[in-house]
Amino acid sequence: MKLEGRVALVTGGSRGIGRAIVEKLAVEGAKVAFVYHSNADAANAVVEELTGQGHEVMAIQADAAKKDQADKVVGDVIEKWEKIDILVNNAGIIRDGLLAVMEPENWQAVIDTNLGSVYNFCHAVMRPMMSERYGRIVNISSVSAEYGNQGQVNYAASKGGMQGLTRCLATEIGRRNITVNAVAPGFISTDMTEAIRNAAESEIKKKIPVRRLGQPEDIANAVLFLASEDASYITGHVLTVDGGLTLGGV
Repeated sequence: MKLEGRVALVTGGSRGIGRAIVEKLAVEGAKVAFVYHSNADAANAVVEELTGQGHEVMAIQADAAKKDQADKVVGDVIEKWEKIDILVNNAGIIRDGLLAVMEPENWQAVIDTNLGSVYNFCHAVMRPMMSERYGRIVNISSVSAEYGNQGQVNYAASKGGMQGLTRCLATEIGRRNITVNAVAPGFISTDMTEAIRNAAESEIKKKIPVRRLGQPEDIANAVLFLASEDASYITGHVLTVDGGLTLGGV
């Protein structure tokens, strides 16, 4: 098991990509805490499934966009398991709409959740990771950060900011044996993309060289790689996982 003895914290871990990441890290030997915002039933289902398989997993309800709540989550995990080796920032929302008619609250909600939460949790784990002189931070970005989509100025801005944060933070803490990387998914089959898939799945597949949508497990596999010792000499990198979609543009 690649992560035996490690402690991981995943934000947005109750479903979709986040759930797949939680499952992958747990199966590979890590003790995993994950944050969920409101869906207690989904979170409890993840915990029951994985603890039933003999893994150590716990769910923590919190708003990742709130700094005080992020600090408390990190404190609770360290109190229980003494350290945090791996942080995966996956919390995210969409509030799509053209900028000309976008309400200020829809801009701010996306920035606060998608980008603000990354600051919140990275800041909260900095001192514990630096004290341990070990850490693996993986931020879940999007191909939208590099390739514009109409109606996603808020989402693209949040993910682009995340990539900039990833690169800068990597330069700040690399000497402490802490790596910071990002994964940029393409079209992944999740609840978040259901509306788009229902409207144009066949057309989307035509744009993807491997001719299929990604699955949450595809992203979880990339996260596992970056969180493991296999990627110990990789930092400040954005790993695109999109089946080749962006080779021809979104």
